[in-house]
Amino acid sequence: MARAFLFVLDSVGIGGAPDAAAFGDAGADTLGHIAEACAAGRADRADLREGPLRLPNLTALGLGQAAALATGRVPPALQGEATGRYASAAEVSNGKDTPSGHWEIAGLPVPFDWGYFPVAIPAFPAELTRRLIAEAGLPGILGDRHASGTEIIAELGEAHLTTGKPICYTSVDSVFQIAAHEGAFGLERLFETCRIAHRLLAPLRIGRVIARPFLGTSAADFKRTANRRDFISPPPSPTLCDRVEASGGRVIAIGKIGDIFAHQGVSEVRKGEDDAALFGLAADAVRSANNGDLVFANFVEFDSLYGHRRDVTGYAAALERFDAWLPNATAQLKPGDLMILTADHGNDPTWAGTDHTREQAPVLITGGGVAPGSAGRRESFADVAETIAAHLGLAPGPHGQPIPLR
Repeated sequence: MARAFLFVLDSVGIGGAPDAAAFGDAGADTLGHIAEACAAGRADRADLREGPLRLPNLTALGLGQAAALATGRVPPALQGEATGRYASAAEVSNGKDTPSGHWEIAGLPVPFDWGYFPVAIPAFPAELTRRLIAEAGLPGILGDRHASGTEIIAELGEAHLTTGKPICYTSVDSVFQIAAHEGAFGLERLFETCRIAHRLLAPLRIGRVIARPFLGTSAADFKRTANRRDFISPPPSPTLCDRVEASGGRVIAIGKIGDIFAHQGVSEVRKGEDDAALFGLAADAVRSANNGDLVFANFVEFDSLYGHRRDVTGYAAALERFDAWLPNATAQLKPGDLMILTADHGNDPTWAGTDHTREQAPVLITGGGVAPGSAGRRESFADVAETIAAHLGLAPGPHGQPIPLR
């Protein structure tokens, strides 16, 4: 038997989604626009990074060439011969959110439309708010609108500490987020409030309820903690994770993967306080995974810290940190292993607003016996799941096609 490693670089899209215009994202290109900004000197910061985007390891795996499949051009400074196998992949699910992207990567395109809240104040139905307050025993809520998480915590955090009312907000994604002070409100109370909200929101098909705990005493020092938790209904049909477990293998979930799949088909969860910690956990998993295992990791900070905050320089630096770390994982691969790097959507830090962008995802494949070169444009993220399933000797799933590796 063999081992498989699936690493999701959260929001590292490569532009060119065929249906981007339907989402208001025609021309969005996370990787390409970051590379262009770096090449033009617009992403320089002396204490963080300077100059063209430096991603030698990802470039060798074919990142620049995958981007060219999506957009017709190689981003600046990402030219070079690929020693890995590469492809671009379009999403067939109707959303551009985390669950849609990850479920499709795991072989299950989302077969329905998520619900969304209107861009209005208040954003939430009055009956929903009334029931949440009553069933969770709250003195009320703050927010009740579309907002950036860090901005609304800075704005309303002090009022939250004074009143005890949690901060509830949303975005253009299918999400209901609840921010509360980890000490004053209590972490377990926050999680229970989110569980109640998740149950109440089920008829509206809201994709996720996210607990956003924070610490600090004022707007000057409020900071979200690593105890975020996502509450989501289980996928409606088996995913790659379920199929791996059914075959006797383990699914080792690193980062928020367990939450994304409602812990269905997940054997073990390993979480860290930031991506640097997740890098270490991922490298450890590459060393210790058994035959038949799938290590499934999400590296979230590209999205959460830099994409949503439209921080081009920070995003570029995060890409360069990941690239520098990557050999720590690839060096641990055994002859029968397969590693795939991909993304779940885009989040172009040069784009308007603060939300995800509809883009294609890179698919970078390496491992023993994998021939370098292009595997072309793939019609669904589900091809990733079928490639791993074929590698692990699993029966084909109902969606997607295996990517030829030779």
